[in-house]
Amino acid sequence: MAELSGERLARLKSTFASIDTDGDGYISEIELKSHFPDLPAEALGALSQEADSDQDGRYSFEEFIRTVS
Repeated sequence: MAELSGERLARLKSTFASIDTDGDGYISEIELKSHFPDLPAEALGALSQEADSDQDGRYSFEEFIRTVS
């Protein structure tokens, strides 16, 4: 995260917060489906394999940053 500019990091935090609707600090699959209703199941599966590095079924801010950066 240190490589990101302050402005970019702020935008990513804002985007993360808009998807994390329950405010628990993680993005769940339910929140992803709600925010991106047209996202195909295959894309969710691929995202889970690639982005969910600890395989806990949700995405932390750090995992989110690695995925979108």
